[in-house]
Amino acid sequence: MNVLDTPLNLRLPAAVAKKCRAAGLRTVGDLLHHAPRRYYHWGTLTAMRSLHPGEDVSILARVVSSTLIANRNRAGVRLEVTLTDGFDQMTATFFGANQYKLIPHQRLLTPGSTHLFAGKIGAYRGRLQLTHPQFEEAIDGDEEAARARQERPIPIYPLGKGLTPWVLSRAVGMILDELDDEQIPDLVPEEIRSEHDLLSRAQALRQLHQPARDEDYQAAKRTLAWQEAFVLQAALAYRRRTQEGDEAPACPAEGEGSRELLAQLRAHLPFALTPSQEDAWEQIRADLGKRAPMMRLLQGDVGSGKTVIALLALAQVVGAGHQGALMVPTEVLAEQHAVSLRALLPPECDLTIEVLTGATAPRERARIQQAMSEGVPMIVVGTHALIQDSVDFADLALVIVDEQHRFGVAQRDRLRERSRQRVGGDAATAGPLTPHQCVMTATPIPRTIAMTVFGDLEETRMMGLPPGRTPVATHLVSAENTPWLERLWARAREEIDAGGRVYVVCPRIDADAPGTACADGDIGGSGDEFVSNVDAEDALFDSDALEEGAGVADARAPQPPLAAVMEMAPMLGAHPALTGVPLGTLTSRTPSEEKVATLEAFACGTVPLLVATTVIEVGVNVPEATMMIILDAQQFGLSQLHQLRGRVGRSHTPSICVAVHRAGLSPQSMARLEAFAQTTDGFELARADLKLRREGDVLGAGQSGRASGLRFLSVLRDEEIISQARAAALACLSGSSSATESLKRYPALHREVTVMLSDEAAWMERV
Repeated sequence: MNVLDTPLNLRLPAAVAKKCRAAGLRTVGDLLHHAPRRYYHWGTLTAMRSLHPGEDVSILARVVSSTLIANRNRAGVRLEVTLTDGFDQMTATFFGANQYKLIPHQRLLTPGSTHLFAGKIGAYRGRLQLTHPQFEEAIDGDEEAARARQERPIPIYPLGKGLTPWVLSRAVGMILDELDDEQIPDLVPEEIRSEHDLLSRAQALRQLHQPARDEDYQAAKRTLAWQEAFVLQAALAYRRRTQEGDEAPACPAEGEGSRELLAQLRAHLPFALTPSQEDAWEQIRADLGKRAPMMRLLQGDVGSGKTVIALLALAQVVGAGHQGALMVPTEVLAEQHAVSLRALLPPECDLTIEVLTGATAPRERARIQQAMSEGVPMIVVGTHALIQDSVDFADLALVIVDEQHRFGVAQRDRLRERSRQRVGGDAATAGPLTPHQCVMTATPIPRTIAMTVFGDLEETRMMGLPPGRTPVATHLVSAENTPWLERLWARAREEIDAGGRVYVVCPRIDADAPGTACADGDIGGSGDEFVSNVDAEDALFDSDALEEGAGVADARAPQPPLAAVMEMAPMLGAHPALTGVPLGTLTSRTPSEEKVATLEAFACGTVPLLVATTVIEVGVNVPEATMMIILDAQQFGLSQLHQLRGRVGRSHTPSICVAVHRAGLSPQSMARLEAFAQTTDGFELARADLKLRREGDVLGAGQSGRASGLRFLSVLRDEEIISQARAAALACLSGSSSATESLKRYPALHREVTVMLSDEAAWMERV
């Protein structure tokens, strides 16, 4: 067994191993890859008389006295240690749940002993004090040893349940003291380490936790980041080589059926494609004409015109005699896409576009499914209903997934994998064909950026907006600012009186829907189909911020209910500023026929005010809509906020978006909202989102089902490392007749890649 896979309970005392396990550290490898979040320096030793509250300091001091005191107003005890530097005195205070928690401190901090203390200076009752400082014993008279301690970086670890810094540091030290470096397998071959000036894996882990100088941990972090990039790229290269034999139906645009159909569509378009659209179409058109399955990411900002590109691509495969599928996350979006696609068809065109969702009537469903199973050339727009076992495409050549971040990897791949068909020729000899696939997104999320940087997808990026679109002015409003809120509804009335339409978006359907506390201190909710996903992905727990007292809102404090459609609609209906304004509601519970009727009434202006959940987030196209009001905006991620804003500004008329948020949000949440207000560029927002979330979530379970993350590699910072690792991985996997034989030349790497692939890490090949 690999020594890094050894359970900690076989190497550490049971009590310490139990604490590590509670923090998610189960093996030697888990512990050694639990990187310090920062490093502290003892620095120049500071005299007590020059200290000021708020400073990070290092002092050499002797213990005068040590007293254990029970807390008066709360549970637990504290150890008050009086320190002196020979001239002045101050206090170091340590808190514990009980007296036993502070036994290690009492044993070390005895009167007369000398220690180096490091921490932030505070003040209590006019007297300076250190609270929970780091400390190490200093040997009297040994100035050289004291100087060495000054220069040595001190690792500061992220904390877990019951896992204090000294427990974690002691556990790491115990493991490293007993570890034989020869037992730690290297994942990066020696010749590559030498070429790129990398440490061995064992050296990197030692210098990560026990650096003698700054250069040590910096070299360790670079080595471990390089290793992460190399393993990922090796896995990507392996999958690519093993799938090189896959074939897709070739659907050349120059084919007789496709050429005629595409010419009809292009001639009938009421607008000219922008240069960006033309470039995107040229790339996709060429891919569809090849036997190699297309795996392309089409990125375009909200309103950039991706729908027409999707129609042309689907028409190309249907013209070639095959079937195409457009999978979307909601029934409303499916209906909207079908309407938009049909509106682009010329009268003489006989292109069939069907809609298949969970709300499709049984008789209609049976008719559509029969045509699909018989291989009738057609386009099917649908939701998750397309990947049900009862749905069968006989001749699927292209799968387009819209709003790709709304689907899990397994859901997206299921349609593609289930649709491998024996198409053409003798069914007994013809090989299985894999459909082409294109995933579209209006707001790239961090995973999309990460996978693009890793280079495993062909990317097409559509920049700018088509003619007739205007940027949307965006404003943030605190819910505690009553005058502004009153003005908000008056402004909504002004937009409606001028012929506009107004959306009001709420995170919940009902006020009494069950909610969960977001990890960053905001209140989460699951009143609609997608809000709970946003809570999990976007409201990430910032343990560093909490540890350093960043002022995160207290999730336990009483909070008013989140804005809910069923509560907000009657309130707005009775609001003086909106007297006489017809309003409608739209949620995931609204029956399908009513959804369509409500959107039609909103579009034509008979119901100019629409109170809805995120069901209107994507695809809804009402050019007359000029104002978007998002209530409890802190509940939504950047991607959702940007998508919601994209429902307005779809004409020449100036539009506005107002995000109403709660007071007392965490810095993380306010940074997210401020980034949203500062730019309408979806690509800039995606970059901001990545910075806010950090790269650890790039390969998280939200997409892969595997609790994996980037510990050392930064997608924003380490593009050069990723590029170098990619070239090295491709070189390692070349030179043999098969990818497997190439990988077997590197046993440790082969094992790591095999484990990664066996964990269904499909995220590596598909965004």
